[in-house]
Amino acid sequence: MIPVSAIVMTRNEAANIACCLQTLQRFDQVFVVDSASTDGTREIAAKFGATVVPFQWNGCYPKKKQWCLDNLPLRHPWVLYCDADERITSELADEIALAISGEPVVAGYFIRGQPVFGGVRHRHGAWNRKLALIDRRRASFPSYPDLDIDTMWEVEGHYQPVLQGQAGLLRHAMIHDEAVSLHSWFDRHNRYSDWEAALLADGRHEQLSRRETGMRRLLKAIFAKLPGRPIAAFLHSYLLRLGLLDGVPGFDRAVARAFYYWQIDVKLRVHRRGPSR
Repeated sequence: MIPVSAIVMTRNEAANIACCLQTLQRFDQVFVVDSASTDGTREIAAKFGATVVPFQWNGCYPKKKQWCLDNLPLRHPWVLYCDADERITSELADEIALAISGEPVVAGYFIRGQPVFGGVRHRHGAWNRKLALIDRRRASFPSYPDLDIDTMWEVEGHYQPVLQGQAGLLRHAMIHDEAVSLHSWFDRHNRYSDWEAALLADGRHEQLSRRETGMRRLLKAIFAKLPGRPIAAFLHSYLLRLGLLDGVPGFDRAVARAFYYWQIDVKLRVHRRGPSR
């Protein structure tokens, strides 16, 4: 067994949770932290041997990820956050086991996500990456002033934990089935765009940029102020990252990414324009 405590945060994830937990069976400890699911998520998780922990957000910080670090009976210093729609491949599990052996110099590892969009696994295009594997002794999710944004909820927003140390990058990716349906993908990203637009409107987004380091910090700062971001996002995914090699699905996903940044930009303009007259 891999000496890692895996955490899956859920709310009505019955369609995803079984596939997710199947890929976590090599990990020594698996928690499903559930927010009042009504679709059988908790029952399915229990059948796979996961420890199911109920969670009810009180509307304040800490939100769910930091709450897990503070309150779960974690047996291991290394924690893997895995969303219900993510799958850990056997190659990635092997790499995680090797990465945490001995005394790792880094305090966390970025893991790339290979997207499944519209039912198709994409080999190219823009992949996300996040600090999903962290040493909880040297990582935290600090409070952030975003509680006024109604559409963001109990889970920390689109930002990484703060590390006391350097971060590494694992070579193998997890499979990220971005939505059971395209409706849920667009619904989720609609909420995310509300959050990003609100933070950009009054400068709060710069606080997140300052948490980044090195080239990642510079690129995020440049992209946040780049004119024509929807077009840039499309070109980055479809041409620079060779999404065109995925055919029509690659084009569709590049357009979806462009649409996401268009949503942010139009909502940002509305924020700055002020109340309607």
